[in-house]
Amino acid sequence: CLALYFSIIRAKPGERAGLRIFWGGVRFVLYACAVRHLPQSFLLCNPAKMGRGPKKHLKRANAPKHWMLDKLSGAFAPRPSAGPHKMRECLPLIIFLRNRLKYALTGDEVKKIVKQRLIKVDGKVRTDVTFPAGFMDVISIEKTGENFRLIFDVKGRFTVHRISDEEARYKLCRVRRLAVGNKSVPYLVTHDGRTIRYPDPLAKVHDTIKVDIATGKMSDIVPFDTGNLVMVIGGRNLGRVGHITHREKHQGSFDIVHIKDAADNTFATRLGNVFVIGRQKSLVSLPTGKGVRLSIAEERDRRLASSK
Repeated sequence: CLALYFSIIRAKPGERAGLRIFWGGVRFVLYACAVRHLPQSFLLCNPAKMGRGPKKHLKRANAPKHWMLDKLSGAFAPRPSAGPHKMRECLPLIIFLRNRLKYALTGDEVKKIVKQRLIKVDGKVRTDVTFPAGFMDVISIEKTGENFRLIFDVKGRFTVHRISDEEARYKLCRVRRLAVGNKSVPYLVTHDGRTIRYPDPLAKVHDTIKVDIATGKMSDIVPFDTGNLVMVIGGRNLGRVGHITHREKHQGSFDIVHIKDAADNTFATRLGNVFVIGRQKSLVSLPTGKGVRLSIAEERDRRLASSK
């Protein structure tokens, strides 16, 4: 390599161009060999571009659409804390209190509310303004005597659904996993991150269990079976409610569930998007519309009829 380099220096001006091209090829081959044999850490030329831990911010344009945040009120949105529900499938407490209930005008006012330990989620006081509340969670405000259940409307958005004190004592949880832990202790994991030890042997994956919020124990099981009432919690049919007609099994792929709603409309979705909420009747109260999605023409006719 040194001989080739000095030959380029001593060469005549007309010969230097070809030698420089050849020298570039040699350098490329040497670098390719280094990439194959040297450790990756040695080849990082600018380590300052690497990530430095988990992301701590969320741009407003990238926030989930069902939060319904406007575009011109700032550059950032509240990023949910790590918790029982996924970031894009939850509703932070600050959004619920400020944007839905209008109990606060600013984020600082929300912080003053939660720091007084006035907000409970599933019976536990939460003082984090970005705590991720999710599907079927019960939010209680004892000072006003109000209880809310986070549930989807037919347009796939979390609605402000008020419930009674009697209904606020329990919630429905979907069984995600069954396993046996240390010392042969059987347990199940629910969609909201609960681990219930020694569950009822009749509980299976995709079934729904009724959980008492005060004790955290199971009180009823609703199996995933044909004819039972379900709500869709993902996909294009998010928020629709109907009865299971049949289930298609696809080996190595996604099982498909066919559903018929109260208006005899049929639709299909993946098995993972289906949440059983009752047998013939729902165990929880449903928001306005009862999970029946109207067409654009039907919505227009209903608006015209209500305006007259």
